[in-house]
Amino acid sequence: MNFQSLIGVFRWIAVLEGISYLVLVGVGMPLKYIFHKMDFIFFAGWVHGILFMLFCMLLLAVSIRYKWKLGKMIIAFVSALVPLGTFWLEYKMRKELNAWMHS
Repeated sequence: MNFQSLIGVFRWIAVLEGISYLVLVGVGMPLKYIFHKMDFIFFAGWVHGILFMLFCMLLLAVSIRYKWKLGKMIIAFVSALVPLGTFWLEYKMRKELNAWMHS
């Protein structure tokens, strides 16, 4: 991933947000409800919240700069709400960028 472009940073944050979501749900929830450990869920929730806000701000910036249609913006936003959704989004964006670069 290219970290020098806005779209590259967005893709990276999308992947990190997806990982934090999986950690929150897959590790944090069992720790909270089965083992009654609250410390991890507090930290994981905080990290996930920061990454989600960054994702949303970058989504808006990318949408404006690259003139995304409203439908594409909505799909990108909804992908952050669905487990594994941001990984799918990053995959689709990578394919789209590769097709654009090779055309």
